[in-house]
Amino acid sequence: MASQVAKVVCRCEEAAESKNLNLSECELIQVPDAVYHLMRHTELKTCDLSGNVITKISPKFAVKFSLITDLNLSHNQMAKLPDELADLHSLEMLDISHNSFITLPAVVFKMAKLRELRANNNAIIDIDRDEIITSDSLELVDLRHNPLTPICYELLRTAAVSFRIELSERVLEDWEDLTI
Repeated sequence: MASQVAKVVCRCEEAAESKNLNLSECELIQVPDAVYHLMRHTELKTCDLSGNVITKISPKFAVKFSLITDLNLSHNQMAKLPDELADLHSLEMLDISHNSFITLPAVVFKMAKLRELRANNNAIIDIDRDEIITSDSLELVDLRHNPLTPICYELLRTAAVSFRIELSERVLEDWEDLTI
């Protein structure tokens, strides 16, 4: 545990110069308050929290790191995001892949500059189609390797949107395969 604390402190010190905070693989269950304190005079550009066991992001994250353009939350245990993340007005890339989301968080459609959303390898079964079509900034939404419902999959596959939606080839579930 002490070595993980030292690792986090060391990475915060590196980020003070580079403006890129890398807290990946630190066994974090949340962003420690000490990180907000250590980074209080730093205007971060990127934040990598991948490969931890984070289940939720504090609403104060968006207040403290409001200028980040790139946020990597992949390979954690999250199932939702706080609405306050909509206050990340500069965020262009958000990676929430390899988590426990069962639906796309509505807040991602309120991020004014979000260009790329990586949400592959989750448990997403459906998305709010009215939300996704209203985004002006998106260029790519990666939804590969999610168990989308047949209706949702077809709607996404044929959606008339101004951005690319990446989908895996849909595999029929055993209960859907009538040839058995």
